[in-house]
Amino acid sequence: MDAHGQLGTFLQARRAQLRPQDVGLPTYGERRRVPGLRREELALLAGVSASYYTRLEQGASCHASVEVLDAIAGALRLEETERLHLRDLATCCRHRGTARRPPPERLAPAVRDLVDALDDVPVVVTGRRSDVLAWNALGHALLAGHMDPAGPERPADRPNMARLVFLDAHTRELYADWPAKARAVVGNLRLVAGRHPRDARLTALIGELTTRSREFAGLWADHRVRACDTAEYELHHPLVGSLTIRQQTLTGSSDPEQSVVMVTAAPGSPSRAALRLLAQATADPGRRTLRHSADA
Repeated sequence: MDAHGQLGTFLQARRAQLRPQDVGLPTYGERRRVPGLRREELALLAGVSASYYTRLEQGASCHASVEVLDAIAGALRLEETERLHLRDLATCCRHRGTARRPPPERLAPAVRDLVDALDDVPVVVTGRRSDVLAWNALGHALLAGHMDPAGPERPADRPNMARLVFLDAHTRELYADWPAKARAVVGNLRLVAGRHPRDARLTALIGELTTRSREFAGLWADHRVRACDTAEYELHHPLVGSLTIRQQTLTGSSDPEQSVVMVTAAPGSPSRAALRLLAQATADPGRRTLRHSADA
């Protein structure tokens, strides 16, 4: 979908998720053909004309100011991440371009050094499209032990965390609350797609997941966005059993498109002990700490 379509579809989807009573508008008991706010109601709340808002939603105009976008975001009751996403969609809408197929991503040297220094913490490095660019031995063992540990070394065959969550049975069983993980993955992909609407590889990934996963298709149609900064999950690991972990995602200034996902557990908890046990079970003195390609 092009940037015009993304902006209009996002506005329409979020408008449909708001009821008049949610924003204090009277309905006088009238029967409404569709749920959610009407265009003219949303325009009234945002302080813009109904015709102008309609042009925005239909993709006929892409020149809304930051002030207008913020007013619409306020009317839609968007959170900060969603507001930024709306601005990204509008910016991309103003700058037309053709889809392009970018080259494979390369692991930033600074990120490689960071992961090398964190051999006792599960770490996975992902790129823009959630491809695994690198993982250390413990990160691989915790989140994808059934996959080839050398996978990130081959750019054409790199594991993709979004594919694993939606299409891999082992990963689905790993997360006790799989729907929460699925929502987080889709919300993050929405953010990335808003910033890079002409990334052909990303478009192909979304198309594949939409076609192959009914759950993904349903979540994608919801147009929720979410930044995956910090989240807690309960895992059912095949080697060490149940454990509660916190995933923290960091991005560096050297390449903000690359995310370093670090996994921790509460000090003194059974989950921390389970991580130590997993480290012992997968320890190999002759094994490289970091799995990555020389030019990844």
